[in-house]
Amino acid sequence: MSQYRTFTAADAVEYAKRFGSVDDPSALVSAEEIGDGNLNLVFKIFDRQGKSRVIVKQALPYVRCVGESWPLTLDRARIEAETLVEHYKYCPEHTVKVTHYDPALAVMVMEDLSSYRIWRGELVRGAYYPEAARQLGEYLAQTLFHTSDFCLHPHQKKAEVARFINPELCEITEDLFFNDPYMNHERNSYPVALETLAAELRDDNELKIAVAGLKHHFFAHAEALLHGDIHSGSIFVADGSLKVIDAEFGYFGPIGFDVGTALGNLLINYCALPGLLSPREAAEGRELRLNDVREVWTRFAERFTALAAAETRDVALAWPGYVNAFLQKVWADSLGYCGTELIRRTVGMSHVADMKNIRDEAMRTECIRSAITLGKRLIIAAPHIENIDALIARIRQNG
Repeated sequence: MSQYRTFTAADAVEYAKRFGSVDDPSALVSAEEIGDGNLNLVFKIFDRQGKSRVIVKQALPYVRCVGESWPLTLDRARIEAETLVEHYKYCPEHTVKVTHYDPALAVMVMEDLSSYRIWRGELVRGAYYPEAARQLGEYLAQTLFHTSDFCLHPHQKKAEVARFINPELCEITEDLFFNDPYMNHERNSYPVALETLAAELRDDNELKIAVAGLKHHFFAHAEALLHGDIHSGSIFVADGSLKVIDAEFGYFGPIGFDVGTALGNLLINYCALPGLLSPREAAEGRELRLNDVREVWTRFAERFTALAAAETRDVALAWPGYVNAFLQKVWADSLGYCGTELIRRTVGMSHVADMKNIRDEAMRTECIRSAITLGKRLIIAAPHIENIDALIARIRQNG
């Protein structure tokens, strides 16, 4: 910590010259700060021709969007770097490459993805990437299988769980996903017209018992090394390619949390599209989102099953039929966590462009209402939705 200092743009350039792994370090001459303003400093480093070559990211010792009144561990930079390195090991085609990490400065250097676009922005404007959902399902299957008990020796798995203990960032998740939206909290924010609906979340006993179960599961089930915040703003897309970034919430938790968070962000967009596009474009876009939801789950389940058949090391877990039973449990978990993602993005503090970019206030309110209602229904009904076809039918019923 004594070596730590907050980087300026000039510092980032000098650091990239030393650790950017570029052929001619002297060609790096300038930096632009491109962070989203929430947690970190992120610099894009340019050469003399104005081409961006590398990314330098530094963790700040507090929540940037709040200020020094909300301190935050710098160890999250280690967690992020090591999670991305592990995930890259098993799925390099869909994970950003980390080329250097310095724990004292809480800095990492990563490949530049300037030829890619952030998936959330593309979804908001109605752009469609037909391979993205399948690729996301592949990423989830590869990373979650290979860091699970199906693949790792028990001794290695326990050591990895200890290495990726991430209590401060997990506490943020625990509060924002499972606490704040279900109580009166100053961090919550939603249209005044939805106060009755928000109050129902606070007073629904069946819902709150189900949310408590999801939170307890998040506490207690160290099934695999999660990304921990796998939303469409943490995914870059290009024609035929997808890359995942921003893994500072990584830890060993329930596999369904990552899968459900990914599905939840697709469904947030599904709920928002009537306020973002023309009626015809919105209807077409919603069908594409449902296809994306189907594709993410189907690809994940098929690839996880194939990997388990080929690579499971534990004799008990390899018993015929067990992986199918396990994935049925993951499916129910995923639906529950999908519901909590929908609610925390609409009632809690972490709002997203899908809803914020809807200009018509009345339409925005109705889209948010749709997301909250769908989230609540999924949380309660998760144990009773048998398969992906049943899920799609439930979503259509929501309107």
